[in-house]
Amino acid sequence: MSNADIRGRFIWHELMTTDPDAAGSFYSKVLPWKTQPSGMPSYTLWVSGKTQTGGLMALPAESQSAPPHWLLYIGTPNVDSTAQDIERLGGKILKSPADIPNVGRFAVATDPQGAAFAIYTPASAGDGAPPQGTVGGFSWHELATSDPDAATNFYVELFGWTKDSVHDMGPPVGGYQILGHAGKQVGGVFKSPDASVPPNWLSYVQVADAAKAANAAKAGGGRVLNGPMEVPGGSWVAQLMDPQGGAFAVVEAAFLGEAARATGCADRVKIHAARIEGLKPWTAGTVTARALAELEQLLDWAAPFVGPDTVLLFLKGAKADEELTAAARVWTIVTERRRSITDSTGLILRLSHLERRVQT
Repeated sequence: MSNADIRGRFIWHELMTTDPDAAGSFYSKVLPWKTQPSGMPSYTLWVSGKTQTGGLMALPAESQSAPPHWLLYIGTPNVDSTAQDIERLGGKILKSPADIPNVGRFAVATDPQGAAFAIYTPASAGDGAPPQGTVGGFSWHELATSDPDAATNFYVELFGWTKDSVHDMGPPVGGYQILGHAGKQVGGVFKSPDASVPPNWLSYVQVADAAKAANAAKAGGGRVLNGPMEVPGGSWVAQLMDPQGGAFAVVEAAFLGEAARATGCADRVKIHAARIEGLKPWTAGTVTARALAELEQLLDWAAPFVGPDTVLLFLKGAKADEELTAAARVWTIVTERRRSITDSTGLILRLSHLERRVQT
């Protein structure tokens, strides 16, 4: 990856806190992380497996009035030029561009509404965050702000992000603007429901079990601020606070996203965060489902997406033949049966040439 390709990527995350040792112990119990010396004085690395996911340090002397917090770093091919653009667009530079020997160049800024972030150009083009969707990595970034429209426009112009869909969260929040980068959804922007809380970014770490992470946070002296709860698309999230006061969040991968990642096709699929009944139909190559609905109902839902060459794959159990008989009263289907290799009682139905019978 060239440095030109890192523009707009969330590339590093850094916890600045009042007690780095205690924080290191806490997060290692909540997340699939360990700490590791960085080789730099007073700076510790977060590591997930063999991948560096971020950094840990004591709050700098000049920031002692600020509470412990996570600072996210967004990639740019030219820190100095981007710093100028930040000021041109109404933001402020809190720390002027500076080099970290053999690591990269960075600056710290706030957007026009006051949310802090950093910009970063790594010394090596290969340095950066693990791929989005990896357990232990940061997979979502959320901006709560006083002016969502203005903030979104600022980041879109600065980093080339795209405005994707908007989800209505109801009053007092209103719309939740999804942000896109390089064809993937990477975060969201919404109006903060509490005007007394300064605009801020919240970063989400992907975990295998959001409820387990929330329980571990409570057991370790942290707080659960919100959740665990299910969000559009099927993911489960929890917003947490560490014992020193640093806010962070966890997200448990939705089934479809995890399936796409595990099968190596995440870069070739688009996941629609909606029920199938609410989607505009198109002709699909394959239709499948993990819903526990009867086959006849599944075929009703699938029909608008079925063309002459569409294949339907459904996992069924002991009542597979009974459901096929019921469905055959309404549909003509070419059926193949295959035993599941993961469920000894399961039967995979491979259906094709689906047509609705003419009712007389």
